[in-house]
Amino acid sequence: MKLVCKQSDLNSNLSLVSRAVPSRPTHPILGNVLLTADSEKGRVLLTAFDLSLGIQTSFAADVTSGGAIAIPAKLFNDIVSRLPDGEITLEDKMGESDSDEEVNSVIVTLTSKSGRYQMRGMSPDEFPELPKIEAGSAIQLPIKALTEGFRGSLFATSADETKQVLTGVHLIVDRDTLEFAATDGHRLAVVENSNWQEEGEEGEEGEEGGKEENSAINLPFELTLPGRALRELERMLGMRQSSEGEEASSTVALHFEQGQIVFQSGDHRLTSRTLEGQYPAYRQLIPSQFQHQMQIDRRQLLSAVERIAVLADQKNNVVKFSIDSSNQAIDISVEAQDVGSGTESMSAEISGESFDIAFNVKYLIDSLKALSTSHISIEMNSANSPVIITPLGGTKMTYLIMPVQIRS
Repeated sequence: MKLVCKQSDLNSNLSLVSRAVPSRPTHPILGNVLLTADSEKGRVLLTAFDLSLGIQTSFAADVTSGGAIAIPAKLFNDIVSRLPDGEITLEDKMGESDSDEEVNSVIVTLTSKSGRYQMRGMSPDEFPELPKIEAGSAIQLPIKALTEGFRGSLFATSADETKQVLTGVHLIVDRDTLEFAATDGHRLAVVENSNWQEEGEEGEEGEEGGKEENSAINLPFELTLPGRALRELERMLGMRQSSEGEEASSTVALHFEQGQIVFQSGDHRLTSRTLEGQYPAYRQLIPSQFQHQMQIDRRQLLSAVERIAVLADQKNNVVKFSIDSSNQAIDISVEAQDVGSGTESMSAEISGESFDIAFNVKYLIDSLKALSTSHISIEMNSANSPVIITPLGGTKMTYLIMPVQIRS
């Protein structure tokens, strides 16, 4: 195998797929990236797979002779990322050694304008194939709606692997709405994107899919997708949009069957298992009526909370809100014993009686950052019942935070 490619192409694609390489592989071959060169198509295919998450990309190259080899991912990535811009020549040949263990090894040689590096590769035969979905369903989803939904929900997933289904985002696809929901048991994020099929139609005319293809899918359907896979999908879509700009397709294909999903966007492919189990009935947690409501400047509130969080970090991350309806103002305070105290005051449009309520400052900051509108609404019924934060305008988003009990 021999090929010549740009350092920038190899580096960016290698960095992307390497994120699917396990830090502690259960089998030596999984610590490698599979590189496949196709002389007929003039392309290089990179694949990484940890048996749950798989990422595959391809890019153009001058391929003199095709072939495939598994290369140690970390070493390969560390070398390529440090090479200077320009062309890289990559070729392999059987290793020459008297050792029985090394006689069948493959030596990979990287040559750039600055130097020459050699690595010991492995046979591609042992590398596991990415899952293929033969008889599953496929649907075209708009990239804009997906990235907006992920950005507005992923932060609320649980980091506790024992909670399994809560580590992912629950996706509901209906004819008029894409709904993304995530909860870790203490907070809930729900993003609803209406008219998503019209967004998908704004792509290239020749793009496969669109509303006509989607009409053949049985809607609605629901999937719970692993948070880790969706974070990698976010990066993948962002990479494609930044490299292709306005020429990039506005949709990504989602192929799915029981227990398995595949996202395909141009030359990028991501595969993952779905999360099994019943997702919580989160809609039942959102109150339909409220006794107290505030409308407030989001950026001003976020800045105040971030400042006072410096002291809140010293005392269980809890901040207290004193809501004064008479003066249409709120005081945000922290009393950190043996450290200090702080208070921030700001105006707000308040309806309902005055009262005090406390929050985990991290949950509050995450919600405020996820919103993009200048003003938001905060609704609640009591100091111990769910608090709902929504944007005033824009995409429909609902954030639920459970308050912290105030101890006297």
